[in-house]
Amino acid sequence: MNEATKQFALAHADDDVRQLALKGCRDAEVDMTVALQQISGRQAARSKIPTWAAIDDIRYPVHLSMEQCSSEATACYKAQLVAPGSPGRSYRKLVDLTGGFGVDFAFMAENFDEGIYVEHDENLCAIVYHNLQLLADSSAVSVVNAEAETFLHNMQEHVTLIFVDPARRDSRGARAFGISDCTPDVLPLMDELLQKADHVLIKLSPMLDWRKAVADVGSEHVEQVHIVAVGGECKELLLLLSAEGSPQPQLVCSNDGRQEIFSLSRGGEAFTASSGAAASLPRGRSEAAPFLYEPHAALMKSGLFSELAQRYGVVPLAPNSHLFAADAPIANFPGRAFRVTDVSTMNRQELKEKVLPLRQANISVRNFPMSADALRRKLKLSEGGDHYLFATTLADGRHVLLLCKKLLP
Repeated sequence: MNEATKQFALAHADDDVRQLALKGCRDAEVDMTVALQQISGRQAARSKIPTWAAIDDIRYPVHLSMEQCSSEATACYKAQLVAPGSPGRSYRKLVDLTGGFGVDFAFMAENFDEGIYVEHDENLCAIVYHNLQLLADSSAVSVVNAEAETFLHNMQEHVTLIFVDPARRDSRGARAFGISDCTPDVLPLMDELLQKADHVLIKLSPMLDWRKAVADVGSEHVEQVHIVAVGGECKELLLLLSAEGSPQPQLVCSNDGRQEIFSLSRGGEAFTASSGAAASLPRGRSEAAPFLYEPHAALMKSGLFSELAQRYGVVPLAPNSHLFAADAPIANFPGRAFRVTDVSTMNRQELKEKVLPLRQANISVRNFPMSADALRRKLKLSEGGDHYLFATTLADGRHVLLLCKKLLP
């Protein structure tokens, strides 16, 4: 990127990229394709990777690479996950076999004495090489343009950690979710990965069921499973593996840094940390309770509702509603807490008396035969306000609307 293109990108950093593309630039020295890529990349980075967006000389890749790269929040999570346990440590070496835009690599490499970034895309390698000069000790990191499988096969030295984030798009650009559908397919590489590193960290789609992922890679190798949610949305499924595994593997549900940790058996079944045995999910309650609890996104994804009910002493409204009730406030529940102010059936007269006067409410649907949008249209309620309305099914099969006020943390 020449100086004219760089200055144009900085001067128009806040402009609409589409409008800039239509207007063009009279300066022949400005490469508009490159400039627009930098402007859109920095605009995306302001929310996704704010530390990098604050550095003028950071270079950005094409839109797809920006879309696929980790956020700063999830990269920091992984960096903390692989940080050394004590200062008196031996030499630590990281290999990232699927470097991409290098966000995960840059943040994780800070906790290693040496890091090797591997990426098959030559253009990404050039961009990341440039950025690492600004972000890291350049003598401690290196960039290698190679296929992940080729580099792995040629590795002679045993390393501390191998990180793999398989691309979740097929040859036609369609999204892929299964481990074997991604590139590279890590399943045929598992033995070699575990032979050449103390630990292997695999990043997978949050759409995957963690139990199947554990079974696919081999539960005997699992040390930790992490379900990572940011801003109420599941972002990543992480598997931390080693050749020997752990005698007591863990499932960690993290939501904006708040963690709930569960012990796992070798078969992948979850146990409560307190009793060592999973609770059977109660049938549920049919009567209204004064307090309602909704687990955060990572716990929702985990499916550990029996364990959660046992740990916090709450009762599910119904086995498939994933909402919990209590007769008293529950301190530090991992999710949202509400006080139930009223309960309405779908009876027209009840709706007229209890729900329609609200005019505005935040609507959520759990195990209910109508979408949130359809229910909102039926009730003629606008979005927002201080009222929360949960449409759900109770244990006795009744469809109800729970009118709530949110409890402050």
